[in-house]
Amino acid sequence: MSFLQDPATALIVVDIQNDFLPGGALPVPQGDEVIAPINRLMENAFTVVLTADWHPSRHKSFAINHPGKKPFELVDMPYGKQVLWPAHCVAGTEGAAFAEGLVTSCADLILRKGTCAERDSYSAFLEADRRTRTGLAGWLKEREICKVVVCGLAADYCVSWTALDAAQAGFDVCVVTDAVRAIAQVSYDEARTAWSAAGIRTALTNDLVGVTD
Repeated sequence: MSFLQDPATALIVVDIQNDFLPGGALPVPQGDEVIAPINRLMENAFTVVLTADWHPSRHKSFAINHPGKKPFELVDMPYGKQVLWPAHCVAGTEGAAFAEGLVTSCADLILRKGTCAERDSYSAFLEADRRTRTGLAGWLKEREICKVVVCGLAADYCVSWTALDAAQAGFDVCVVTDAVRAIAQVSYDEARTAWSAAGIRTALTNDLVGVTD
């Protein structure tokens, strides 16, 4: 039995949505290159969770909702500093849809995040106020899942926050480095340093698909 086929392991696929692909509203460089390895991971996984940004158009993380502000500026929010983003993954739009090539039929759970207009939500476990839980940890633990494998977009934001929060919640965490892409190399390097400090492992798709217990 491969590592991913273990009932105690879940694959978390983060935000493979049109707006994060080349040509989208907030494209991750080479973001489309993760689709093939992720499909392979999903085909070999016992449990698959897909996450998706699902923002209202009035979301406070959108620069357009802050007169005089531009994308990538910082503003103060009740929960701390917030990066302002181009409007993206607006609920019900084509930009929020999963990438056409992603085999979504593999999913056991689709988790929509960032649905509250007042706060952002990078992580699949905790929203940006660091108090509001998404319910994913409980869903996994009720199924006696103790290990998670994380992949998707973007490595330096939603993937990283998800992986770090999973580790904080007590899961054994692995990030698949050929199935992620980052917005920027500097922040990706910082994320990898944080993963190491948190005891998060990294692996390649071929390693995980071929690993047996």
